[in-house]
Amino acid sequence: MAEHFEILNYLPIRFKNRNEQEYIEFLWDSFESNYNNEKYQFSFIAYHMLFMSFVYFNVWQIKKIHSTDYDKITLGFNDCFNNPTSPFTFSKEQERRIFTLFKFFGLGNEKIGQYKKVVDLRNEVAHSNGNIFFKAQETVDSKITDILRFAEEIQQHSKSAIQDCFKRFLIESQNEDERRYIDIQEQIHEELVHEHYISQKDLEFCMEFDITELNREPNYAEIERIFDELKSEYLQEEN
Repeated sequence: MAEHFEILNYLPIRFKNRNEQEYIEFLWDSFESNYNNEKYQFSFIAYHMLFMSFVYFNVWQIKKIHSTDYDKITLGFNDCFNNPTSPFTFSKEQERRIFTLFKFFGLGNEKIGQYKKVVDLRNEVAHSNGNIFFKAQETVDSKITDILRFAEEIQQHSKSAIQDCFKRFLIESQNEDERRYIDIQEQIHEELVHEHYISQKDLEFCMEFDITELNREPNYAEIERIFDELKSEYLQEEN
């Protein structure tokens, strides 16, 4: 089951409040306990809910990073997109429909259709219809493989947005007298990771960013320090 942990790398490292963290932990525990007890149908439901949480966090990042575009692409959607208080506010919208927002990332109708089919399957198994669709471990493992592939596809298409976010963060953090936190590590944790629900996968995109693009910034040496601090902490976590 080791590969199933991969979904957690797509979810935020830090959450805005304890309730959000407890919810993700609850979903993971539900998946794990049902999977280990061969209740594969319920384990699939919990895993799909983790995937949908990942989807909501990605939509939230569009809101934070490209707010003007967010306002355009959410026109005509549920009112929950107008003044959301958290990424989970988006759950008020139909799950199938929310995937169409990822056209912003360049995902086509064919891919979006595949994501919708998994929602349909989750809905089918969640109803009291007298059917046990997941009797074998191989069946749920196959669906989890699909979900992880879908998460990676969405993640890869979000690369430019995450790097835009990181670039802006570096520019706004280069002056220690003007940024929110003098301590570099605290600035990273609060203004990048915490503020934007950054995941481990998002951090990989940050590591790939070419900071020499910013070599004409007045405090480029500080930008290098911030980048090195982020790399150092990221590598420690990898080890």
